[in-house]
Amino acid sequence: MKNDIISLLGEEAESLLGHQCQAIPKDSIIQPSPDYVDNIFSVTDRPAPVLRNYQSLLSAGRLSGTGYMSILPVDQGIEHSAGATFAPNPIYFDPQNIVELAIEGGCNAVASTLGGLGSVARRYAHKIPFIVKLNHNDAMVYPSSYDQRLFGQVRQAYDMGAVGIGATVYFGSESSRRQLQEISEAFQQAHELGMVTILWCYLRNDGFKTADGDFHLAADLTGQANHLGVTIQADIIKQKTAETNGGFNAVKVGKTHPKVYGELTTEHPIDLGRYQVANCYMGRIGLINSGGASTGEGDFAEAVRTAVINKRAGGMGLISGRKAFQRPFADGVNLLHTIQDVYLDKSISIA
Repeated sequence: MKNDIISLLGEEAESLLGHQCQAIPKDSIIQPSPDYVDNIFSVTDRPAPVLRNYQSLLSAGRLSGTGYMSILPVDQGIEHSAGATFAPNPIYFDPQNIVELAIEGGCNAVASTLGGLGSVARRYAHKIPFIVKLNHNDAMVYPSSYDQRLFGQVRQAYDMGAVGIGATVYFGSESSRRQLQEISEAFQQAHELGMVTILWCYLRNDGFKTADGDFHLAADLTGQANHLGVTIQADIIKQKTAETNGGFNAVKVGKTHPKVYGELTTEHPIDLGRYQVANCYMGRIGLINSGGASTGEGDFAEAVRTAVINKRAGGMGLISGRKAFQRPFADGVNLLHTIQDVYLDKSISIA
């Protein structure tokens, strides 16, 4: 197993597998573990049914009992259009095949739309944990804009048997304050009903692109988005892998501190990921990273690289969609298993 991972990492294998974080050492963070709910999450103010549903997430799929999770997300039919999303593999116009992929792929959960999961809920809600993604950016709006709107209600997710809800806030967008208020209220309702909450903490603002580069994936800005996400009591944070740093200084937004760049981070991708984890209350709230878009032949290598960075940084897992479902079913299953193998490989430790 390790040889396959090394092969996929290629020239980066030594750097990614041998790195040790010095800026924020591993002893400073709360690491994923089989007893995470017992020892960490149980001391929060979440109602007991939330603890039960969180444990059901961690007890499902191939990663059961490890403290890590692998989630299949399919909401791109709204975010990008159904044609752009499912034309590469039209079987996934049918939500049943989405759920089947998550099951065969050994995932902890499947995250999708209210309508998609609702259309097959009585057949599958008891077989794999459902996460209902409640808000979306409607791709049909013209001219295009960055705004997430609720497409369903928390109670609908609860009634179909979902263990949790997911939502996105576009931090930095003109509508981010309204989104924060809406999703904060939705998360409160979800907790009252015993459901887990997952927040997609994405940055969206053309101003985050400057002459010095694109800072939508800067560790300092995405880290702050994570910190805002855990503040509204997201139980799990979903974030894109950091690729750069210095966003606060380049964009001239908010406040930062020289130690963020001189002592708490380096240019190494695992150190950038560690800073994202630190902003999730030092790992007290789990961080899962996005698997990203499908690029074709490089998908397996990219997925393994992202999983290694997430695991070694102290993250809780990966949420990977297009790389899995925009390819033949068996290949999608294989890709999900390959991601999970990173988390099952005990020789790949936290840096």
